[in-house]
Amino acid sequence: MLGFQDPVADAIGLLRPRTVVGPSLRATGDWALRFAPFEHVRIGGLARGTCWLTVEGYEPVFLREGDTFMLGNPPPYVLATTPDTSPRPAEPEWARAENGLVQIGPKSEQDLYLCIGDIAFDDRNAALLTDLLPALVTVSGTDPRGRPLGQLVALLATEVGAQAPGGPLVENHLAQILLVHMLRAHAAETDRPTGWLSALNEDGIGAALRAMHADVAHSWSLKELADISHMSRSAFAASFKNHVGVPPLEYLIQWRMRLARDALARDTLSISELAHATGYLSESAFSTAFRRVVGSSPRQFRNQAQQLEHSAVSEA
Repeated sequence: MLGFQDPVADAIGLLRPRTVVGPSLRATGDWALRFAPFEHVRIGGLARGTCWLTVEGYEPVFLREGDTFMLGNPPPYVLATTPDTSPRPAEPEWARAENGLVQIGPKSEQDLYLCIGDIAFDDRNAALLTDLLPALVTVSGTDPRGRPLGQLVALLATEVGAQAPGGPLVENHLAQILLVHMLRAHAAETDRPTGWLSALNEDGIGAALRAMHADVAHSWSLKELADISHMSRSAFAASFKNHVGVPPLEYLIQWRMRLARDALARDTLSISELAHATGYLSESAFSTAFRRVVGSSPRQFRNQAQQLEHSAVSEA
């Protein structure tokens, strides 16, 4: 069976996250660093101290110990002791990092300690998540949802500081756990539509989404999904499109094709096996749907993906 039977786990599985943790930042005195734009997601949290975070287009945010933040495809941003401190580029400081740490000012037991992790996604599917995220999400450490995040940041800070065997593996997993918790917090707090992510918090629509992901090969009808949601067909269809952005059966087709593209790119299933796994009675029916959504036949897509992979290996 394709997928993991949970929309968030399924999406992150398709995203193939690649995590780079650190360097972490320890700082005293007056300082301000400007960070350049970057792709996909950066997460961070304060293990100790306070500072200001200013993202272009947003009001400055005061961060305290235990607070966490997530930046999605953001414009330039600044971390500083005060919002009016003149910033300098962060890249030269990051280039001088030693043992996973950037030190600004003299070492102190009372200095700021900030952990940062970058998470990059497979470009073919990155929009599945990044299109749903604002440039900035913050979660307070005093919020009930923020307490476990603060604990994760503390664990991450300990791992980065310890430089112990297996540390990078632990750091990467902690960063990805942080990502999932940040997504949960954002979906629960947002007051604007965020596609499938926010829809998971709607009892009826969320139940239908989970059902589709749990059995992507099933020949779902609008009535079956409406029954799962305890709604009439018309009310369900309207509510689903309002929350997710597309009609329910169109969402199902798009999700099936995302799974198919991933399987074809990795060459894990034959086309006939893939047709069956995504709910099509024949290879020709699957190929027709695939061409309509993707713009090429499954065989053409697989061959192009393999050529790109071989080219990348050769260049490396």
